[in-house]
Amino acid sequence: MRPKIYITRKIPEKALIILEQQFDIEMWQEQETPVPYDILKKKVENIDGLFCLLTENIDKELLDHATKLKIVSNMAVGYNNIDVDAASEKEIMVTNTPGVLTETTADLTFGLLMATSRRLIEASNYLKEDLWKTWSPMQLTGQDIYGSTLGIVGLGRIGQAVAKRAQGFNMRVIYHNRTRKRGLEKDLQVEYVELDNLLKQSDFVCVLTPYTPNTHHLIGKEELKKMKETAILINTSRGGTIDESALQQALEKNWIWGAGLDVFENEPIDSNHPLVGLSNVVTLPHIGSASIATRTKMATLAADNLMKGLNGELPDYLVNNEVFHLK
Repeated sequence: MRPKIYITRKIPEKALIILEQQFDIEMWQEQETPVPYDILKKKVENIDGLFCLLTENIDKELLDHATKLKIVSNMAVGYNNIDVDAASEKEIMVTNTPGVLTETTADLTFGLLMATSRRLIEASNYLKEDLWKTWSPMQLTGQDIYGSTLGIVGLGRIGQAVAKRAQGFNMRVIYHNRTRKRGLEKDLQVEYVELDNLLKQSDFVCVLTPYTPNTHHLIGKEELKKMKETAILINTSRGGTIDESALQQALEKNWIWGAGLDVFENEPIDSNHPLVGLSNVVTLPHIGSASIATRTKMATLAADNLMKGLNGELPDYLVNNEVFHLK
């Protein structure tokens, strides 16, 4: 009998073809609605592999229902939706899809920075709402990007790609990272500083750090109060890296000038979310990697990880390497 896999959302045809060649597949058919937890818990009882997204909570309770599961392939770079320790205890491999979304997410990050600083969404709505009646000197004025200081929190792949884009805008780029990356500083024209100095000096603060217990609410009330009143905060990492209540207060009291957010602590959000209604915030529905080419690459990489894992091969991107060596 062929191994059975369950796919938690409709995925690109190219990735599906890879899996159909070797496995019996069942796939949740809703495009916009995640598979309910109770249904997923039932499905994992008799599958060999699980192809999932960040929208699925793969916790210990769910994994305890898995009697023959060998691999969880997450179509995302992050994997904080999966209890990796619980998976490792059951010798279940966990994989992710890093690398392929770097440039696309960097594009979106810089686009969000530009849209926020130059009030592009607000200006577009200004026209749509028929508010443009005349020209005036300070109408819809924003903040300059060229020649400003960009502070990058987290100089991983995406942080490095954003730094390269900043060179074209003649920006001074400073960064803070858990470990200093001296080897990259000359090539990227970046300068290492402590987080406090980054917050104080930056015109734009881009949060690009992974979400871990150590980075939970990394940017809170104290950090926001250290930023310039003209500064803009951009987050395309994970929503939990920023204390949203503190950010709301900072924006309402003009501690900072604005924010551009692609991620939120509890997703999805709706129009009633307090940050959505603020005029000095640009909000997006987690579209950092949302190009056709990149999402297809992510899906095919997740499929390849799953295929290798079920065939006894080492997946290219295995989060819990110790599990493979136990087999």
